[in-house]
Amino acid sequence: MPRTARTRWRVGLTATALLTAAALVPAPAHAEDVTDYAITVDPSARGASIDDTMYGVFFEDINRAADGGLYAELVQNRSFEYSTADNGSYTPLTSWTAGGTAQVVNDSGRLNERNRNYLSLGAGSSVTNAGYNTGIRVEQGKRYDFSVWARAASGSTLTVSLKDAAGSLATARQVAVKGGWAKYRATFTATRTSNRGRLAVATAHAAAVDEVSLFPRDTYRNQPNGLRKDLAERIAALKPGFVRFPGGCLVNTGSMEDYSAASGWQRKRSYQWKDTIGPVEERATNANFWGYNQSYGLGYYEYFRFSEDIGAMPLPVVPALVTGCGQNKATDDEALLRRHIQDTLDLIEFANGPATSTWGKVRAKMGHPEPFHLTHIGVGNEENLPREFFARFEKFRAAIKARYPDITVISNSGPDDAGATFDTAWQLNREGRVDMVDEHYYNSPAWFLQHNDRYDSYDREGPKVFLGEYASQGNAWRNGLAEAAFMTGLERNADVVKLASYAPLLANEDYVQWRPDMIWFNNRASWNSANYEVQKLFMTNVGDRVIPSTATTTPDVSGPITGAVGLSTWATSAAYDDVKVTSADGATLLSDDFSGDASTWRHSGAGSWSIHDGQYVQTDTAAENTMVTAGDPAWKDYDLHVKATKKSGKEGFLVAFGVKDTGNYYWWNLGGWNNTQSAIEQAVDGGKGTLLTKAGSIETGRAYDIDIKVRGRQVTLFLDGEEWGSFTDDKPAEPFRQVVTEDARTGDLIVKVVNAQPAEARTAVDLGGAGVASTARVTTLAADQDAVNTETDTPVAPVTSTLRGVGPKFTHTFPANSVTFLRIKQR
Repeated sequence: MPRTARTRWRVGLTATALLTAAALVPAPAHAEDVTDYAITVDPSARGASIDDTMYGVFFEDINRAADGGLYAELVQNRSFEYSTADNGSYTPLTSWTAGGTAQVVNDSGRLNERNRNYLSLGAGSSVTNAGYNTGIRVEQGKRYDFSVWARAASGSTLTVSLKDAAGSLATARQVAVKGGWAKYRATFTATRTSNRGRLAVATAHAAAVDEVSLFPRDTYRNQPNGLRKDLAERIAALKPGFVRFPGGCLVNTGSMEDYSAASGWQRKRSYQWKDTIGPVEERATNANFWGYNQSYGLGYYEYFRFSEDIGAMPLPVVPALVTGCGQNKATDDEALLRRHIQDTLDLIEFANGPATSTWGKVRAKMGHPEPFHLTHIGVGNEENLPREFFARFEKFRAAIKARYPDITVISNSGPDDAGATFDTAWQLNREGRVDMVDEHYYNSPAWFLQHNDRYDSYDREGPKVFLGEYASQGNAWRNGLAEAAFMTGLERNADVVKLASYAPLLANEDYVQWRPDMIWFNNRASWNSANYEVQKLFMTNVGDRVIPSTATTTPDVSGPITGAVGLSTWATSAAYDDVKVTSADGATLLSDDFSGDASTWRHSGAGSWSIHDGQYVQTDTAAENTMVTAGDPAWKDYDLHVKATKKSGKEGFLVAFGVKDTGNYYWWNLGGWNNTQSAIEQAVDGGKGTLLTKAGSIETGRAYDIDIKVRGRQVTLFLDGEEWGSFTDDKPAEPFRQVVTEDARTGDLIVKVVNAQPAEARTAVDLGGAGVASTARVTTLAADQDAVNTETDTPVAPVTSTLRGVGPKFTHTFPANSVTFLRIKQR
């Protein structure tokens, strides 16, 4: 995910972004609440073939998606490896409460070299684990498997119990421990249900313990070291064509060294697959990029196994030795690069090699002698240094192709949908004749409505596209509608877009670093977002080829850009002066040299503003989006001049125009993204999209002259008198989209229609003379645009029905705010 480029509006985002109905499209002339459309299908024309693997899922350990999520382990920090390297608030006893004498030890008495810490318990002492969320969830009558590695030179008895504040949750178990390290097991049957359970381990005499574990017996497919059943089943229900794993930013951030004495047991490393296989007690630990610990109990073997279980193609991603996600550092160590390339070759052997090969033997020993049939592998993730990345990518690709010529090696285009990094990366990928390019973007719903045609103009002979991460900025139904409209364009261009996956996949509601997410959960329940329902509808009704079709469109949004002006900062202190707004005819609309007070300005954001030495200064270097605004929201066709000086902080200036309210505006972001680039961003109902971007930084202490010229829907920008760039924002956010595919197995025509507006769409459908049955099976998703699925309420859910009166030509009214699939039998 482009963690630095879009963090501003993703982290903690609860507002969603879609043009309101009035802004999306004017009311039709002939009616207030019904819009007429026509869909024309040409069954004689040949559209793109659609691969079975087109839609998949992307798993990244973010929002506690692995430990505390899909990985069914109920004990948090089971191996006492938590560290301030993971999170500044962590200690080795985080999530544990000790009674008596309990000390985490890192010495030669440890369980093994890679499991550095263990717990020493004095006689009569105990520790109690709180699990995740409100505690350990147990259900009456269900079984839970406990295990622990322990040693006690003089022997001891461990008493293991499950309890909550109300008392016992299962009959306590006693485990006799004697001698050196050994694994001990016990089984509990819950006597009642609780969401607040605690696991306690007490010892009669001195003992050491490690890898304290509790799993539900009822994991997905009842597998050992298994997956949480409800989450795995929700993923499986999507019928994904592939699983991309393990990330994401945790793939290519941190040190590229291994976890060993030679490297000093580094705890902030990139995700390296060899750390994650073999017995769980021998796997490495690591800091997670998202601010917590990774136990690697859910590792590469489990990812491959899960992919196989759900019938999906495994698609691992390995680091390319160029860090991303704001770190932006290329590793210049040829020996280390060669080691990572060899690790990648070893990974392919682990997945595909015979059980007699070096790494195939490891896979077989873990329980899977047959190969996993790996066909695709990604190298790198969202690198902001495209030339440095590509130089290393080519070395990976050459080595992989030399030994495994049939493997598809996937490159990427950086963290955004456009801009200098994107353009350079694509140029290198085209010139290098790359198989496939991984694109990532997170934009406003309006952007997705506007860019249904994004891939219409892509070169059919160039690299194919893997849309590895995308989402609009929210989990409301308006976001699902916009994504559905965009997906009709993905299918129409299935000859270019070969793979696509929404992201992120999972979020534990009590540990959120990123919104939106497809599946939400806590320790007791899980639920599908509105976005999930869209993905499932498309993923389970793909079809095998596109039947070309056209549709009439909604009247375009027209009128000039209008709005007030604004000043803001992001984690930066800056001073503004000599603000002047002049109309196109030369009349002064606003002039403020800050020689008086600041009563003209309205403070709607964070931060601390005051007038100092004739400048308007924002002094809080921690505050984000400190917007102050002035002027009339009806202003149009004007020139804005501002003098700006950065005082201190991480970034530069934010100068806004076309400001309607706090969630709808444009701003020129100068020195954004940790002072690495500048961009024009548009906010619509709180979500932002990027219209124009360039590399560059802002100097501290230097005064800049900033001028913005707004004419109609065209904007020209000047920095210190030189034209910096211009754009025209005139692309309509079309709310009515369609695509038609054919299911080769059933012969069905699948007519997929998105009506992303609060008006019904009365539509004439012409199937081009195709012989069809008189009825169609209809699946509809419809709700208010603000609707959000929660644990207790699911307003966005599929409704099935039968449509009668279908023929070569028929009329159907698509509900307001709806996604509708018609499956029509061909005769």
